Amino acid sequence: MSLLWLRVAVLLYAFASLAVLPAALYDRPRWRHIAIPATTAAIFFHFVSLMEMLNAAHHRLPVDTHETQSFLGLVLALAFLFICARYKTVSLGIFILPICFLLGLIPAFRPGEEATYFPHLHTGWIFLHVALLLAAYAALFLSLLASLLYLVQERRLKQKSPAFKWLPPLETTDQIALKTLLFGLPCMTAGLLIGSVIAQQTIGSTYFLDPKVLLSFAMWLAYIGMIFIRRHSGLRGRRAVYLSSFVFLVVLAVWAANQLSAVHRFTAP
Repeated sequence: MSLLWLRVAVLLYAFASLAVLPAALYDRPRWRHIAIPATTAAIFFHFVSLMEMLNAAHHRLPVDTHETQSFLGLVLALAFLFICARYKTVSLGIFILPICFLLGLIPAFRPGEEATYFPHLHTGWIFLHVALLLAAYAALFLSLLASLLYLVQERRLKQKSPAFKWLPPLETTDQIALKTLLFGLPCMTAGLLIGSVIAQQTIGSTYFLDPKVLLSFAMWLAYIGMIFIRRHSGLRGRRAVYLSSFVFLVVLAVWAANQLSAVHRFTAP
């Protein structure tokens, strides 16, 4: 049944992705009242599917590529709803909802059979470790997206071209970019600390020589540096995009390091 619910969620994400276009691009509020409920329903079925999938596999956190993709899509969808409620804008849904759809598409219609199991899945601390880091990744992605939209809108205003009406004001976009970063930092910090404590007790000090672990702490330092620069220099526009893009590339490098990691490998041995 988990695949059925996930397929329903994927179809709802697709419908919401289409509905958000007229709501954001053409200022049609009726479509907003369709896109948000569709996303909410998709999240509900997505959550049910993920819980059934993990329960059937007898573990409480995603441990293979498809489960992790599905979980990340759920986190991004929840972040989109939060931004809608907090800032009264559905503009980011133009980009986020199709990503949620794509992240759920392969797990829904081509589920993998591979899985690499961690030795201590009975503890909820590992689940918290994974969930916090995925939340931090989602926050960084949203910040980069908001910075790019800020740059596009600012450039049009400087060129005295009509601003995109479907985008929120520059100040709102900048606040989204900054506050998502501020939300992601404690998530990343707590996630790394929890992972370090668990690893010290189960694997030993050699864990800290793992390529992904080293890159993860480098990402944390880059994340802190980005927030410090943004808060103390008022960095916006193109430079903010460059800085966010650099940290996001580090995140991609951390993700790619799964293939070199002895303890974070998601594919079958």
